[in-house]
Amino acid sequence: MPRFVVLLRGVNVGKGNRVPMAEFTRLLEELGYGQVRTLLNSGNAVVNCSGRSTARHAKAIAERLRIDMGLVVPVVVKASSEFRAIVSENPIIPPDDEHSRFLVVFSQQAGALRDLRDVAPLIRTPERFVIGRRAAYLHCAGGILESKAASALLGQAGRGVTTRNWATVLKIRDLLHEAGASPSGTSS
Repeated sequence: MPRFVVLLRGVNVGKGNRVPMAEFTRLLEELGYGQVRTLLNSGNAVVNCSGRSTARHAKAIAERLRIDMGLVVPVVVKASSEFRAIVSENPIIPPDDEHSRFLVVFSQQAGALRDLRDVAPLIRTPERFVIGRRAAYLHCAGGILESKAASALLGQAGRGVTTRNWATVLKIRDLLHEAGASPSGTSS
């Protein structure tokens, strides 16, 4: 059965947009998703579902979050193959000790990535920013809190996208692999 990664933007940050992962899991299961596995407390899930349209999945999940929890947050859904491609196409592999300083930007619509061109003038050496075909990548060598580009992505300029640091992206990739393993230990 096809697997998908579900990413919510701006949940469980500060006091607003609270989404307990147990409720998120329940919501996804009620929508018909199987083998729901969440990661961390920031709106990351791996699910199985027979439908293939990521846009439909994102819309259905966003609608249920609005109805059930009163939250209006961007939802990004990526098929497992696309998520893996985003990882493998990363043009800036950060050193192991800088995974928390490296952001991957995910969007549901390709146009949202093109709109990120406005972030490029905010880049300061030694930062690097690349907009790829499927995602954007930002290495904040001086730290995320020190980066004007990261602030823009996490703020208004990034309102139609969501970001995850490289350590979280790799954990989601691993969870995706685990969720796809059949009882014999091979991927399906």
